[in-house]
Order: sequence, then structure tokens, then C-alpha cells
Amino acid sequence: MNTLFLDALHCRNTRRPPVWLMRQAGRYLPEYRALRASHSLLELFHTPQLAAAVTRLPLDRLGVDAAILFSDILVIAEAFGGSLHFEDGCKPRVVLPPSPRLRSVRETLAYVFETIRLLKKTLTVPLIGFCGGPFTVARYAELPLEEITRASIEYLLLQIEAGVDAVQLFDTWAGELGAEAFAAYCSDHLSKILRALEPTHVPVVVFCKGASRFLGALGQLPLRAISFDAEQEMQQLRRLVPPSVAVQGNLDPSLLRQAPSHIQSEVLRLLESMQGERGFIVNLGHGVPPDVPVAHVKCFVDTVLASH
Repeated sequence: MNTLFLDALHCRNTRRPPVWLMRQAGRYLPEYRALRASHSLLELFHTPQLAAAVTRLPLDRLGVDAAILFSDILVIAEAFGGSLHFEDGCKPRVVLPPSPRLRSVRETLAYVFETIRLLKKTLTVPLIGFCGGPFTVARYAELPLEEITRASIEYLLLQIEAGVDAVQLFDTWAGELGAEAFAAYCSDHLSKILRALEPTHVPVVVFCKGASRFLGALGQLPLRAISFDAEQEMQQLRRLVPPSVAVQGNLDPSLLRQAPSHIQSEVLRLLESMQGERGFIVNLGHGVPPDVPVAHVKCFVDTVLASH
């Protein structure tokens, strides 16, 4: 197996930095659009063979160093009896029953764990599982943060049991909070999830928009890596993060709309600034935009793959 990603998570990578991209299996890929022409998003999520196929698409097309499970942070709402609605061009919508209660996560989200098992049979790169941070999930599903936290712990432990090699927590909406609100609504719940996962020894990455503003709180959490958006230069952030914690990111996704020569120049600039860092993972500061050319995404990845 290609271990670059896992080596970097443990701050022991001595080769080129690994690269993968948030939303690397998405609408910018023609193969994905072809699948969406005949299947709804929920069909893709709920059919393990299809979800596994979508997860593999960027591996074949781009050659990235890690796969991330094709799913959505909001499927956790199904464990509370909720239904998901994804209308094109609209914010995802969660409809909950009048008195939502947590059901069997193992049974309700069995299709996710089957997708993981299918993928692990053939993948030659690590597989990243994930869930949403409780605060972010609560922005879409009006559920108590404690209940979301409890369900998320069970959900991630079952992903790990099924075979994921690493986990990423997406607390995207944290970026709208100040430091005190982050402490009140995010860090305590993230801490509970991370501490519950510690005995598994599976590395955990935390992504928050605005993470550079919450380094004091994030530094207290038992995580393996922090994934940064593009608010600050990665070289500056590396100096603020303990050397035992890996850093991931953090070029602006809008870069992928620029000319390939400019993409290559910016990626090389990032690589040069982080040269010699054993705990560095190349990624964007957020997900791949849906309207960028595949050739631009490939240029981004190929520039990293060619580095030494």
C-alpha cells in the first residue's frame, strides 16, 4: 500500500508530501456526471457498489495518495429517523420526525460500512472515513449537540471497524464563530469524539474553516492533524502547530480556475515553503469547486507527484 498519507499523519514522512483533495470525487469529473445522469445523489450514497465506484474515480484519474469515502456528513441524521433532500443549487435539507431519537447506527447506516468493506478489498491507498462536527451537523438538523456527538462516536467507531485507515472531522461551519463560541459549541464535542476514538489508534484530522483562529483550543485536542483553509500561509501555521501534529492544506480552491501555469507556480511555492516537513499533506483549503476543468485539478496533483 502507498503509505505516504499515513506516514505524514504521524510526522515521519521523508519522501515527497502526499496529496489528496477534499471533494475529489465530485461534479468536476465527467465520469461522476455520467453516473448522476442516471442516479440520484441518495442512490449513489445508499448503493455500496456505486458509492465505492465514485470513491475510486479520482484514484484512477488523478493518482492521489488517499481515497475519501463517498458519502455526506448529513447521513448521520438517518440514524435519528431523518430524511435527506438534495435539490440542485439548494442547501441540503434534513427532515426529522416530530420526536427524533437515536436508532441503531449499525443498522441504519449499514450501507456506509458495506461501501468501506468493498473498497478495502482493492484499494492500494489509505481510505479516509469521516463525519461532520456536531455544530456543523446541527446547522442542518435541529438535534441536540450531545446527541449528535454520541451518534458520531458510534458512527466513526463502526467506520473504523469496517476498515477505514484514517478519519476526518468536518466542522466547516465553525468558521462563523468567535473564539468563545468555538469553545462553547465546538471544541468540547470534538474532544469527546476524539477521546472516544483514541483507543483505536486510527489517526484523526480535524478540518474547520477559520482553524487558524482556534489554534489554542485545537491544540488541546488529541488529534493527529489539523486541516487548514487559506486564511494564512501554511509556513506560518506550521510554526504555530506542535511538531508532533501534522498540517494539511491549504491552497485556495479558486486557484483551480486559473491557468495551469499559475496553478503549477502556486503549488511549487507551497511545496518550497514546506520543504523538509515530515508532517505535511497537500490539499486545498476547502473542497474542489464543481466548475473547474479536470485538467486543472490534474495539474495541481501532478505538480505534487513530480516533486522530490
